[in-house]
Amino acid sequence: MIFTVAAEIGDVGPLTETLKWGEPAYLTEVSRSGTTIRLGATREAPHDSALLFSCKTSLIAMFRTAFPDEFTFDGNRALIIPANRAMPYTPLLFCLNTALTYHRRKGTGSRSQRSNKIEEA
Repeated sequence: MIFTVAAEIGDVGPLTETLKWGEPAYLTEVSRSGTTIRLGATREAPHDSALLFSCKTSLIAMFRTAFPDEFTFDGNRALIIPANRAMPYTPLLFCLNTALTYHRRKGTGSRSQRSNKIEEA
């Protein structure tokens, strides 16, 4: 689903798949348009799936406001997808899209974009 969303966005570029803390993680390493998305579980919900994000982003606060009934959350770093009910597909697509474009929206896009802005000045 992460790769599909990245491909649909178009200018996110290829994703880098790696391990962080022994869990699959996906980075927009080339474009630097988004924040890392890590897949795993949390201590508080070990039987549910979790999307984990940097706690320095505002993503979880945004998702908590937008989807209070679709997901549960762990602090400011994890969106929990309950295993005991259907996956909230459309909200999850939105969350992935938002994470993959987080830096673009925050005005801190790729280094090359910042370099171009400096060179143009």
